[in-house]
Amino acid sequence: MTATTSTDWQRWQTSWDRQQEWYMPDREERFRVMLDTVEAVAGPAPRVLDLACGTGSISDRLLRRLPGATSTCVDIDPALLTIARGHFAGDDRVTFVEADLTAPGWTERLPHVSYDAVVTATALHWLDTEPLRRLYGALAGLLREGGVFLNADHMEDGSAPRINAALGALHARRQEERRRQGASDWVDWWQAVADDPVLAGAAAERFALLGDPRKPRTGDGPRDRPTLTRWHVETLLEQGFGEARQVWCSASDALVAALR
Repeated sequence: MTATTSTDWQRWQTSWDRQQEWYMPDREERFRVMLDTVEAVAGPAPRVLDLACGTGSISDRLLRRLPGATSTCVDIDPALLTIARGHFAGDDRVTFVEADLTAPGWTERLPHVSYDAVVTATALHWLDTEPLRRLYGALAGLLREGGVFLNADHMEDGSAPRINAALGALHARRQEERRRQGASDWVDWWQAVADDPVLAGAAAERFALLGDPRKPRTGDGPRDRPTLTRWHVETLLEQGFGEARQVWCSASDALVAALR
């Protein structure tokens, strides 16, 4: 049997979801609002670009919600792409592209020149201000007129620091309680991937390319990563989108929608 047929890819999808929910207990609500917006703007059978797709969490929910949709899944992480490819094996609605979103010409690898919707979640916060600004401009060029971009990520409203601090403290207490009950975090999950015989090779590639999540990061200089929701809205408008607004938020995260 091949790795694709012998590995329980749904188990890996579920374990990814559980460790992500340890950080973001309202993750499913973000996805619901995101897909509501895709359907409202692009209809029941959209052509979607799933940006920094990871294990394919958004595409999985998209195709269950809108069976007539198609998805192009783009990521640079070999381990997460291995899980995603295994999970969607045999589904011709899904296409995979391995690409670095900060590299010039990455859009030339895509199978389509335009999309009805571009979606991403908990990914672009890794980018510094200028690479993210350039990416937003590239996405404006990929969307058809009237298409929608949706970014759910770590963004905050800096206007209410005491409220933010109180909600953050409550979240930290709940996280610690779930940890005592056995919840896995980012490091635990990657250790499990590295220990799996099927995924160990892809995990080693990932660690060499992007760093080992099980180890403290060293050698990084100062970062310039935008954290305010307002910056994202204003930058999307500057980069060619016709309108943009926050459509959902929690204490630490927001979902921003921008219409081409």
